[in-house]
This record gives sequence, structure tokens and C-alpha cells, in this order.
Amino acid sequence: MEKGKIKVFRSRISVLPVVFMLVMFIFALIPIFQRAIYQGMNIFVIMFLFFAFVLFGIRYVISGDTLCLKVWMIHKGSVNIADIISVERSYKQPPLQASPAASFKKLRLDLTGVTFGSKRAKFPYLLISPVREQEFIEELKAINPDIIVDVPVKKGIWRIQDWDI
Repeated sequence: MEKGKIKVFRSRISVLPVVFMLVMFIFALIPIFQRAIYQGMNIFVIMFLFFAFVLFGIRYVISGDTLCLKVWMIHKGSVNIADIISVERSYKQPPLQASPAASFKKLRLDLTGVTFGSKRAKFPYLLISPVREQEFIEELKAINPDIIVDVPVKKGIWRIQDWDI
């Protein structure tokens, strides 16, 4: 990758979490509609829009030799690509584990115990879910050819248009 060039990858969004979120909001809104509590409806609409805003705004930005996580324009943390040891598929992590990914189909980036984010906590890995995975991995490998990649490209009945259900 050329020096100073910036590549932006948005997060993959799985169908299952979105459907789960919609069902939960609908079930929570039923009693509010029955009792005509309009302030409660306003709060739920604002919560839903905020959640959708965050969900659709996750971006992974490769700038120079740094991988940055952004939610819309807010910088949430960065890691030096030279600190990435390996990239592998991750379904084994708890599905509701907090990670900057809007999908169950994630990539696990094993790190050398570097700091990430504003709290300067040490993390052994980072879970992300870029849409164009192969291009993302190629960009990482172009910057750090020592990264070990173990991401199988599988096709099957449960994988519809690169979605994992």
C-alpha cells in the first residue's frame, strides 16, 4: 500500500442480530402502544435510531501502518499493523461479547499485547468483521508480510451471499 493512502472498510452486519434487535424492540413497544404512553415511544424510537446509527457506522481504517477503529467520525482506538501476529476466523468467542463488529462472522486479530483505545488496557486480540475480508487481509499482508493468515473461504447452505446465518 502506498504511503499516506487510506483504505476504509465498513463492518459486516449479520442478519441475526438485526432481527433479534427488531423483535426485542417490537415486544418492548407492545405494552407502550397498548397504554398509549407517548413519552415511552419517543424514548424507544431514539434508542432504536441510536443503536442503528452505531451499528451502521462501524469502520476499520488502514492509514499508513495503523489500523484504526472508528464509529462514524469518532476515533475509538488504533493498533500498529506490525503488532498483528495472526488473523483467523472466529466463531468460538461468545456471540454477545463486546467487540467493534456488527456480525457473528468475525476475524480475530492476535496482537502482541499492545494497548488499544483510550483506557490503555492491554488486549491479546481484537475481533472485527470487515465486509471485504480478503481485500482487508491483503492490505494487512502488504504492510506486514509476517502475519499468519488462517481464514478459510467456505461455501455452504448456511452461507448465503457471504452471510453467515
